[in-house]
Amino acid sequence: MADIAITYVGGPTALLEYAGARILTDPTFDEPQTYEPLNGVTHTKTHGPGLEPADLGIIDMALVSHHHHGDNLDVRGAALLRELPLTLSTTKAAQDLGGTVEGLDDWCSRTVGRITVTAVPALHGPPGSEGRGPVIGFVLQTEGAPSVYISGDNASLPYVETIARRFGKIDIALLFAGAARLPVAEGDLTLSSADAARAAGILRSDTVVGLHTEDWAHLSETRDDFRAAFTGRGVHVETPRGERVVLRHL
Repeated sequence: MADIAITYVGGPTALLEYAGARILTDPTFDEPQTYEPLNGVTHTKTHGPGLEPADLGIIDMALVSHHHHGDNLDVRGAALLRELPLTLSTTKAAQDLGGTVEGLDDWCSRTVGRITVTAVPALHGPPGSEGRGPVIGFVLQTEGAPSVYISGDNASLPYVETIARRFGKIDIALLFAGAARLPVAEGDLTLSSADAARAAGILRSDTVVGLHTEDWAHLSETRDDFRAAFTGRGVHVETPRGERVVLRHL
């Protein structure tokens, strides 16, 4: 089996090589810009992608935590999905986007090659934030290789505890952080750096990658904050923009 590797593109977007598949998380490829207001909220992208879609090579599957916020699926990201053989996301995303997008409810699984992909619950903010629309995370498993958790825009540590009870130790955690905040909502909409460290401890993960920590103006914490939260833990992996990093040698 090939090594497990990741190439960080920017924001929540990374190319994960796992069990013979090349998997893209929450595609965002737009250049910096301010978008038209949506529901009274203006989003500003501050940095473009580290790689263009054409630079990524073959993509076997995308995993999209949710489709209704541009910082997780922007204009060029949505266009890319139409070219891919498979995207797994929420059932609402499958209804709205069509094409090769398949929806998964919480705890439902889909086998893709040698990989079992299970949708896991996510809450996009503090308790009571369900009205922000459906969001999921993903757990990837395959025989003879480490398990992987991709959090999506989840801010709930109780949900992380539920995932840990269901799956046991999660070896590799890709945690969306940045402590996203908006004037129309109270509290962090994604994990803070401190809560990301707590989540990694709950999951007993020994390899952690931070995503969703830069490139958008509504993120209140940075990659440096994420890195600092893991100082001395020996689990955080640096992922320079646009560079392939091996997470595990298999």
